[in-house]
Amino acid sequence: MRRDDLKKACEKAQAELGMLYEIGNAMRTTLDLEQILYIILTAVTSHVGLSFNRAMLFLVNEKENNLEGKMGIGPDRKEDAGEVWSYIEKHKLGLDQLIEPQSQLEHLKKSRLNKIVKSIKIPIQKNSGVIALTAIKGTPFTIKTPNKGETRFLASLNLEEFVTVPLKTRDKVIGVILADNFITKKPIAEDGLRMLTMFANQAGLAIENSRLYEKTVVLSNSDSLTGLWHHGHFQYLLDKKIKSSKKKNEPFTLLMVDIDNFKKFNDSHGHQAGDAILRTISNIFKHASRKIDTIARYGGEEFSMILAGTKKQEALVLAERLRKAVESSNKLEGITISIGVASFPEDGTKKTPLISKADKALYEAKGTGKNKVCT
Repeated sequence: MRRDDLKKACEKAQAELGMLYEIGNAMRTTLDLEQILYIILTAVTSHVGLSFNRAMLFLVNEKENNLEGKMGIGPDRKEDAGEVWSYIEKHKLGLDQLIEPQSQLEHLKKSRLNKIVKSIKIPIQKNSGVIALTAIKGTPFTIKTPNKGETRFLASLNLEEFVTVPLKTRDKVIGVILADNFITKKPIAEDGLRMLTMFANQAGLAIENSRLYEKTVVLSNSDSLTGLWHHGHFQYLLDKKIKSSKKKNEPFTLLMVDIDNFKKFNDSHGHQAGDAILRTISNIFKHASRKIDTIARYGGEEFSMILAGTKKQEALVLAERLRKAVESSNKLEGITISIGVASFPEDGTKKTPLISKADKALYEAKGTGKNKVCT
């Protein structure tokens, strides 16, 4: 190799290593999974990163044996891409500005690409196409002219040439990244695939660390009997909900729930039977709530629920449904609950008054016959 060629090769390798180092540092700034995924895909698509037009990330769901679309980043139209690239070039934005997550994650909620990706589930089977094969074989693929069989799960994405690379931890594949040049139609070179594969190895470890951290957070803040959040973490989440609701001008409703005559049941049937009642009621609450709601074991036989984006009248309907579900459960014969309801901002804009109003409503329900919902 000539000296000039060797120098260019060294400079290129140095630039690539520098870029991977910078991206690695960016991924170490957070342990929040959604922010990690955003940083990964921004690194794949940004001009200071790997410069693909679009990137999509799928994670393995071992229980269901499928790949679930988690996030997609990239322009929906050529016009959008031009505006974004011009803005980035004009303001000389680096990776640290591009991955500032709070405002960018809000933008993702409006992204058509992101919505499509999040709706996709691909069985991990050999006949499910190249994304599944990437997870099964643990090797990257370059698809020049995809056939219908390869893209039947991605039909609305207008894929032409694209690459897939596995996301690996130390001993297994945990997901797949798909990237393409949908706008520029630029051919994907071997160097691009090589860099993406090297980067995916870093990304896989970052995702796994985030998942382990989230598991630790859940375990340390959960009630060991019911698996619900414990009292201390509920207080933290309620504070957080009040702040975000004030900022967004959104309502929410707080439910305080108590099992009627639980002490009497415990004394006559024993603590093991009482524990079984607590677990059964917890499961009823989990199945009846939405992902955006918060459920906690407030203490003893008392529970609390934060119903996000829910006004009082809507909350009363849900509370009544919960009451009836407990009353009619075959596993809870003779067991009933009372519920107190208070709403933000109607009944209070601070934590203490809000809990106090819900507690007073609960005491009214208990004091006027039990097995009812009161405000």
